[in-house]
Amino acid sequence: MRPLQSIAMGLVVVALTAPLVGGYDALPDPVGWLLVILGVRGLPSDVPRRSGLTTLAWLAGAVSVPLWLPGFSDAAYAIHPSLGWALNLPQLGFAALLCHSLAAVAMAAEDPRAGSWLRLAMAGFVLAAVLPVIVFGAGVGTLEVTAYLGATLVLIALICLLFAYSGRPWAVEPAAEPPATG
Repeated sequence: MRPLQSIAMGLVVVALTAPLVGGYDALPDPVGWLLVILGVRGLPSDVPRRSGLTTLAWLAGAVSVPLWLPGFSDAAYAIHPSLGWALNLPQLGFAALLCHSLAAVAMAAEDPRAGSWLRLAMAGFVLAAVLPVIVFGAGVGTLEVTAYLGATLVLIALICLLFAYSGRPWAVEPAAEPPATG
């Protein structure tokens, strides 16, 4: 599996919920984050901020462990919706940094269309991270559904972009050249 495909599949597992009896999710987010981490590790070495991506993916994966437990996420949102938002910040930060890093590589590889789409997705994730401050901090509750819908749509867009760009030369590690014989 190519690195961007692994990241995309991991994000699909994170995004989807398949409830089981007892409240557990048959698609545990920590498993999705492991796929993401494997994909990040397979990215070409010239992708900027790979260590930051890895750190944020591990952090998002660690946060997802208690959130997978039945009732934990509901309890966090019951305390205050902003706590639920804060628990999602590592995921949003990872997605924004991934878009930023991949956009830089795409632009350097003279693939401006991919770079532009990834920059647009990055802006969407930054907005998804900041909008709850307005919703919860300033008390503009009418934007709450819009914020959740926007975050969901930009995540779906990123997953589609990752699958679409997974075969681009800038997204895969170049094959090692065979040793010269002679």
